[in-house]
Amino acid sequence: MYHSTLTQEKWNTLSTVEQLGNIGSEVSRAITWRSKNSEYMKLAVFRALELLDLSVGDKKNNDSLKEILRVRECIADYFLGDNIYKFTDEWWNKYFMEYAIAARRHT
Repeated sequence: MYHSTLTQEKWNTLSTVEQLGNIGSEVSRAITWRSKNSEYMKLAVFRALELLDLSVGDKKNNDSLKEILRVRECIADYFLGDNIYKFTDEWWNKYFMEYAIAARRHT
């Protein structure tokens, strides 16, 4: 576990947009580290995947489960696979920025 103090119960207290905003922070870190340090990039990706798994386990996200699982698949492919879906850093930043903005409005 990369987030050693984070529990499913604690994660569940966040709204879906707050969860995705936090995931976006890890994706942003992975993008930043990609050209500087591949180990740091991988750690950020693994943290993002871990948070996505926690979001999958949150019952309030059942209606968003398809999107969350697709995001998980695409992030793994983008950073660790062959990028078969042809995403870009800019696309990921834009996608998650919407959640960061919504999370700020929500709090």
